[in-house]
Amino acid sequence: MTKRALITGGAGFIAHHLIGQILKNTDWDVVTLDRLDYSGNLNRLHDLMLSFDPEVRKRVKIVHHDLKAELNPLVRSEIGTVDYVLHLAAGSHVDRSIEYPMEFVLDNVVATCNILEFARTQKDHLERFVYFSTDEVFGPAPNGIKYKENDRYNSTNPYSATKAGGEELAVAYENTYGLPIYITHTMNVFGERQHPEKYIPMCIKRIRDGETVTIHSDSTRTIPGSRHYIHAEDVASAVLFLLNYEGEFEPAWGNAKCPKFNIVGSEELNNLELAQIIAQAQGRELNYDLVDFHSSRPGHDLRYALCGDKMKELGWVPQKSVRERIAEVTKWTLENERWITL
Repeated sequence: MTKRALITGGAGFIAHHLIGQILKNTDWDVVTLDRLDYSGNLNRLHDLMLSFDPEVRKRVKIVHHDLKAELNPLVRSEIGTVDYVLHLAAGSHVDRSIEYPMEFVLDNVVATCNILEFARTQKDHLERFVYFSTDEVFGPAPNGIKYKENDRYNSTNPYSATKAGGEELAVAYENTYGLPIYITHTMNVFGERQHPEKYIPMCIKRIRDGETVTIHSDSTRTIPGSRHYIHAEDVASAVLFLLNYEGEFEPAWGNAKCPKFNIVGSEELNNLELAQIIAQAQGRELNYDLVDFHSSRPGHDLRYALCGDKMKELGWVPQKSVRERIAEVTKWTLENERWITL
């Protein structure tokens, strides 16, 4: 019998790439739940569906719902029975969380509780619930430090705090109700059709237009901020790898339930190196300004870093180098410029 996956936030950036990978690599049907706000754009799904034949497109069903409200009987009947719940719907813009913290409590904590409650109704046949979290729950990483899956939290903004809260709810639902839950941490995901206010599409546009690119740095304006950037397709491939993994996971410290996994890019890049790769891919000069962004703006950190050893030991690594991915996304974006002018 064909399996069915419910993907929350399916019109969002990462989720639509995950839908694409599911359609390419499985025979599963997909139900996507989305409220279609500033980050949920049906044009993403429309463009994605054009790359598949009509029979494949029939495997995707879109259900409109805002997860701040519990799933009523009509929405539940529209979704039907599912084998997987992949919870990606979330408020994710740090600046917005600083300005509107309560919105993020509703979107990232209350909404997570509502989808977990739905998952309880599927418990008899639910194979896995995956909660998508972020590197930011661990806070800034000093040089030489890469956080492992079960390290302590140190949230520095309402976005990361509410994602950490969602994580703890997911853990509680496994411990209390026996839901089969995985938690993933990803960081600085990029790719085709990303929101134009995000850093990589913004860099692509500014370099194309000959404008100065702001590079976030330390207080001396000499050390750029750094990240482990990763393409959304690599995140999707890691999730499918976990869902299909048939081995046993070593128990976490203290035999904690609810396995956690860091999904990490191939190498750490500072933001100046990133901008230079984008400029080189365009064959253009990079005009940039190092700015002490992090000292002047609360809630933003100079360096984030995750340890990806656990996934490597299980047998998963990104499909391509991050440098190759950035060059490919730059070329694609310039050929599809409406995605940086929306």
